[in-house]
Amino acid sequence: MPKTKFQNIIFTLIMAFIMVYAMICYNISLNKGQMSNEVFLLAFHEMVIMWPAAFILEFFAVEKLATKLAFRFIRPGVDNPFFITLAISSMIVCIMCPTMSMIATLLFKNPGKEIVAVWLQTTAMNFPMALCWQIFFAGPLARLIFRTIFKKQLQQ
Repeated sequence: MPKTKFQNIIFTLIMAFIMVYAMICYNISLNKGQMSNEVFLLAFHEMVIMWPAAFILEFFAVEKLATKLAFRFIRPGVDNPFFITLAISSMIVCIMCPTMSMIATLLFKNPGKEIVAVWLQTTAMNFPMALCWQIFFAGPLARLIFRTIFKKQLQQ
């Protein structure tokens, strides 16, 4: 969808914000044992670390790798654009979820010598949420926001 490097930066910032904020809220609510209004505010404390980390990973490494992986089973220019978007989005989650779960494990979970076990559990708990959130909510919302911001440029 983004046509220029600047547009790609903006799109990645939007997508990373939506994904990271939701996943932080999810993890805080898991840790607390329930969802509460307080979770929405507590999430902003972790956002200052996790949002830039997600942006840097996504922009400089994951997007290219995920696209290459997706294009191993989907054909650009031949297959339906919806399936191309779905394939790339799924591959991004497959890479980002374990990576961001590792960062969160190291920074927020105090795993001690159980680092591998805590990371695997965190990844297993996060993956279904991340995949569903990305495909059904974050992806469509980020694309809508992006199209709204760049409406004139995208029509040209």
